[in-house]
Amino acid sequence: MTITDAVTNGLTDRWKDAATPSTSTDWLERAQEVADILAVDAVERDRVGATPYAEVRLLKAAGLVTLLGPTAHGGAGETWETAYKVIRTVARGDGSIGQVLGYHYLWAWAARLVATEEQIAAVEELYTTNNYLFGGAVNPRDSDLVIREDGDDLVFSGHKSFSTGGQISDLTVLEGVLEGTDTHIFAIVPTAQDGIVFADDWDSLGQRLTESGSVQIRDVRVPWASAAGFVDRVFQPLIYNTLNVPAIQLVFANFYLGIAQGALETASAYTRSTTRPWPYGGDDKQHASEEWYLLEGYGTLQSKLWADEALLDAAGTEISAVLHAPREELSERRRGEIAVRIAAGKLRIVDDGLEVATRVYELTGARASANSVGLDIFWRNLRTHSLHDPIAYKKREVGEYVLLNDIPEPTWYT
Repeated sequence: MTITDAVTNGLTDRWKDAATPSTSTDWLERAQEVADILAVDAVERDRVGATPYAEVRLLKAAGLVTLLGPTAHGGAGETWETAYKVIRTVARGDGSIGQVLGYHYLWAWAARLVATEEQIAAVEELYTTNNYLFGGAVNPRDSDLVIREDGDDLVFSGHKSFSTGGQISDLTVLEGVLEGTDTHIFAIVPTAQDGIVFADDWDSLGQRLTESGSVQIRDVRVPWASAAGFVDRVFQPLIYNTLNVPAIQLVFANFYLGIAQGALETASAYTRSTTRPWPYGGDDKQHASEEWYLLEGYGTLQSKLWADEALLDAAGTEISAVLHAPREELSERRRGEIAVRIAAGKLRIVDDGLEVATRVYELTGARASANSVGLDIFWRNLRTHSLHDPIAYKKREVGEYVLLNDIPEPTWYT
């Protein structure tokens, strides 16, 4: 059953009368149900490239959008450790939707990262109660949005080349610089307003359903009182504020892992059902699954992904602990050590994931290159997003930690 059929035929109501998952394991099982639905027609939906409204309805119906939301407002109250695994699981079925969900979790946590306690409470009640999905217009490689003061309001204007979530989001995170200063300000605003205009111009090799095209911000007004983390128009800084980058870098690594796992699962199923044994090697087998070079190939690739999973899970445990700890407790050194561990995990899954997405063709055979099989979606998705920031710099960060005991300085990418 396709995602369109699932929505049309009420399959998303399957959870309406079901018990709400109560443990991390239960939530991962729910995520796997979603992934299974998405996987059925992931290739076809990728080729059509339509705005993924139905996919977002599926995420919402499954309860995954409010996974990190407070239980007091109907959320699951789960940890980031679980959220990372949920992202990975959904990405096995559809890498684009895994990315959308992962970015949502980061932006849903943005208030906790930088806002005041009162602002955090208001934002979390708003998005959890309404089952809202977040997007973000915060691409740091573009010029900052310009913010001007107008009485008790801030007015955001400018352009961003990428805004993942785009028009499928209910709320958008904006970031800009106050005119005449070097003061950066974050704010959360409703997406559906005249001042937010999406160009619908996302046209990439992969991750085609992430709604990551450009956006114009035209005089979007925000009360000064909603400027995240500001008290009497002065920002209250914490080291915790800088966790946004390590947190989202680990989001990246987990949906990369999910994409790679999806590639290996899809390829192995094809090999079992369709790949033919090679009859000219002098060691003829009745079934392709008995071929020694295929057994060796799948064994090598699976062992790499298991190792990557262990590394990413360890990093997820570490950052989850500090994300859920009192914000004032985080030290600069601890933050840096976690960033290095995440950099190591990311660089490994990029290298290993691309190897998996490429070598699966050798393990499935020439006929698996047919467009109808669709194995290319995994390589395209992983190749596209893994270019987000140069992996060479992640390798350097780890090397500087090993040789010089240096931790990375917080930037928009570290």
